[in-house]
Amino acid sequence: MQFIEKTLGAWMDYMAEAYGDRPAVVFDDPKVRISRGGAYRRTYSQFNDECNKIAKAFIKMGIKKGDHIAIWATNYPQWLMTLFASAKIGAVLVTVNTAYKIHEIEYLLNQSDSAMLVMCDGFKDISYVNIINELCPEVKTGDRSFLKIKALPMLHQIITLDDETYPGMYNWEELYGMAECVSDAELEKMKNAVDCHDVVNMQYTSGTTGFPKGVMLTHYNILNNGKTIGDCMRFNENDRLCVTVPLFHCFGLVLATMASITHGTALILVNYYSPIKVLHTLEDEKCTAVHGVPTMFIAMLEHPEFKNFKFYLRTGIMAGSPCPIKTMRQVIDEMGMTGITIVYGQTEASPGCTQTTIDDTIERRVNTVGRSFPGVETKIIDPETGETLPAGQIGEFCARGYNVMKGYYKMPEATAQVIDSEGWLHTGDLACCDEDGYYKITGRIKDMIIRGGENIYPKEIEDFIYTHPKVSDVQVIGVPSKSYGEEIMACIIPRDEVIITEEEIKEYVRSHMAKHKTPAYVMFVDAFPMNAAGKILKYKLREMAIDKLGLQEAASVETA
Repeated sequence: MQFIEKTLGAWMDYMAEAYGDRPAVVFDDPKVRISRGGAYRRTYSQFNDECNKIAKAFIKMGIKKGDHIAIWATNYPQWLMTLFASAKIGAVLVTVNTAYKIHEIEYLLNQSDSAMLVMCDGFKDISYVNIINELCPEVKTGDRSFLKIKALPMLHQIITLDDETYPGMYNWEELYGMAECVSDAELEKMKNAVDCHDVVNMQYTSGTTGFPKGVMLTHYNILNNGKTIGDCMRFNENDRLCVTVPLFHCFGLVLATMASITHGTALILVNYYSPIKVLHTLEDEKCTAVHGVPTMFIAMLEHPEFKNFKFYLRTGIMAGSPCPIKTMRQVIDEMGMTGITIVYGQTEASPGCTQTTIDDTIERRVNTVGRSFPGVETKIIDPETGETLPAGQIGEFCARGYNVMKGYYKMPEATAQVIDSEGWLHTGDLACCDEDGYYKITGRIKDMIIRGGENIYPKEIEDFIYTHPKVSDVQVIGVPSKSYGEEIMACIIPRDEVIITEEEIKEYVRSHMAKHKTPAYVMFVDAFPMNAAGKILKYKLREMAIDKLGLQEAASVETA
């Protein structure tokens, strides 16, 4: 493999020359307002020009190399413009989950030291504007050119993507005027100061302990990971990828965006996932590829209007959680995705480590997660001894190579826990490898819950539920689900002589944290099962939950 040794900004300049008249970004959603009006359709040359203008506006606003810019928005074209504009001047894009609420956004903006926040006005029932005004009352009356916020001392500027102008915040349209104040030479000087091994993106993820950690990814990490992913699907300038997975996640940022821009492929944005919106987009835009987690594909296949749509698909990626064999076969047979692939990895690996290719047999593509990427070493080790295991034996999946993150932001100890002294990333996932080098993921060492492709970390939810005055102790576990793979259950020991209900706990979490972190089930217990050393046995809690809720059938599907 020939590695790309360019920054994201330099790469976009190159693509504007090489594929200038080819479509780059398309956004055509009549129900979603977008600045500058109408459908957004840009070629690589046009899109790059616009990214340069936004980069100049950021320079005018005082953004420097190494500054952090947080983006809190669904799949708008401006999301991508913010990414590439930041990259061109050496700033770091901090991606924010669109489901975040006040508790989570305060932590992320503070921990990431974000100097600027770019956001849409909200998502579904969450008003980002209201959250920011509640968290930062100074915004409404402060100097928007340099805000002084008690709760967020590093945050000095806020930009909204929508047409409406809010007190203390810039409107996206104003950036184009600011760009006129910065010369091409000044922008070029900023571009030349950026190195491909500089950090360009921070994605927040967690382990089973502590709060979310900022995974630092470089230009080199994500560009080359995306190129390999696109190679496995044989992407080219005639392909049109429907981007329905969120851009804030590595799935959208790398598996979709980087895989496309390294091959001249067009990005067809869907603002947020809706089965019927995606089905219409696939047909109307003649998309040749689409990515999604299994639940997304299942929802489309089971939609009552599914049979009415015509597809032009040939490839794409199903990833994020274990892929049911039945669903894979349906996608191949009923959507025409004969070249669908599976990618395995994690955010700390940029994220891809292995992938099937369109040339692999259907059996390989439905039963494995493929082979190692070029330039990435992989191995299975005994989690206890660290000894490398032979083919066929189950152990922890480890990876080493260009794709491994630079580390967790401001968390050297946490970094050292997952990247050893020889550079191996310890994923915490259980896997085995066959004689031909194909990997199969068999389970997880960590307690992480994967609900419909979304990684959920019990400790974060536990730490918050602990703050409820009626809770004495809590353990959060994953229980099997036919629809989502796993659901969240909170196992709670109430404080003595208090009355507490299941709905009370759910509402407490729902009103302070992202909706997908709300427990589907709450079980009240007198004590937790423990071993002789006093360690809580979560697997015993899980067994109790399966029996109490009658989830034996779902559990058997999970282990089949």
